[in-house]
Amino acid sequence: MFIDTHCHIDMSKEIDVNQYIQNAYLANVKGLIFSFCNQDCYRAGIKFLEKYSDVFVSLGFHPEDADIITDKDLECLDEVLVSSSRIVAIGEIGLDYYWRKDNKEKQRDLFQKQLDLAVKYQMPVVIHCRDAIQELYDILSQYKGKVKGVIHCFSGSYEMALRFIELGFVLGIGGVLTFKNSKLYQVVEKIPLSSIVLETDSPYLTPEPHRGETNESKYIPLIAAKIAQIKCIDVSEVAQTTTDNARRVFDLPI
Repeated sequence: MFIDTHCHIDMSKEIDVNQYIQNAYLANVKGLIFSFCNQDCYRAGIKFLEKYSDVFVSLGFHPEDADIITDKDLECLDEVLVSSSRIVAIGEIGLDYYWRKDNKEKQRDLFQKQLDLAVKYQMPVVIHCRDAIQELYDILSQYKGKVKGVIHCFSGSYEMALRFIELGFVLGIGGVLTFKNSKLYQVVEKIPLSSIVLETDSPYLTPEPHRGETNESKYIPLIAAKIAQIKCIDVSEVAQTTTDNARRVFDLPI
């Protein structure tokens, strides 16, 4: 079986959730972690848990919302995180300097406050990073041994991958690995399989040969097959090891 450790069901309104989950199960993707990561969506994530009994969620505030998140919002998140055992992570959280650099201080403050929640509740985190990888590493270094989790949609160098792994993180690998112009294979072929979890980031980043279509968790096996090809191993080994990794990081009861 496979686990999709990162997908966004709320970001694509045309998707039928029941069909989405059924499609995943038919593809042997039996574990799904849905990420709800902005002010409106995290409340939807709670209702999502009430309706669907066999999935998990991560909740947190994305760095793009750093300007609008208040202390009251963080207090609400604090209360919600312990409301269900199927809330398995805080995320996606992190730093994003691609679109904006003028609110770096607010982004860092929001990020660190959520890392503090992770320490408080001993929960893993799902980390978003764009154009801020060194600063991200510097902050996470301050939490070494206190926080674990996933560097979502990892796109850094092999050397940086090793530094995050040394901090206790695993790398989220998704559809980008299958893109013809992607150099991510150079990282994947060198890092241990024990440091990889699979993710789609659906509805985005659809793997080849479906690029241009709406992404779904059912495409996780395509990512696994690409990893198997790169590492010259059987896809069953990728399935088993990445599933074990996800279980370990998120403490999943599946």
